[in-house]
Amino acid sequence: MNDAELSQIIAEVLDGNTAKFEKIMEKYQKPIFLYCYHMLGNYTEAEDNAQEVFLKTFRNLRKYQSEVPFGAWLYKIAYHQCIDIIRKRKLVKYLPFFYRDDKENKDVDLQIEANYFDESVHQAMAKLTAEERNLLILRCVEDKSYREIGLILGKSSASLRKKYERTAAKFRKYYAQAKEVGVYEYGQGSGFEKTV
Repeated sequence: MNDAELSQIIAEVLDGNTAKFEKIMEKYQKPIFLYCYHMLGNYTEAEDNAQEVFLKTFRNLRKYQSEVPFGAWLYKIAYHQCIDIIRKRKLVKYLPFFYRDDKENKDVDLQIEANYFDESVHQAMAKLTAEERNLLILRCVEDKSYREIGLILGKSSASLRKKYERTAAKFRKYYAQAKEVGVYEYGQGSGFEKTV
């Protein structure tokens, strides 16, 4: 679905053809579910909250402004939904995350499958704030550009790039500590290379 088709669907939904909203859900359901899954670390909660994101999107569709990409607007709703859940929980669950250099990004499913049960990843992610985890997830797992992340979080691309670099370095340090290996043995790579 291109931007013109999406704009047409939104217009039709706003004109009363609510059944057309299903097409929006078909396009964004899997990415929003995966985003919620990474943020919340729980399959059932991710399903429930992805549904809540679409309910909120539907209820607030009249507030959508077309100068912002629809996907960014939707992720912003998902971000706030997940942060609300994390705050309510008080005990933040450790999140699965597989950090890669930009050149080495892989499909989200492969990353989750390969590393979901890695306790060292959980320990490293637990030491980051929810905002830092969100930035890493959006950049590395969801493969969003700094511009898109800026639209989602309401921050400038330049400040996000700097924050990302600092956060990625923190993650590598925490991951190395969790693996009980010196940071320098991991070098400037992903933080997941094995030393020889």
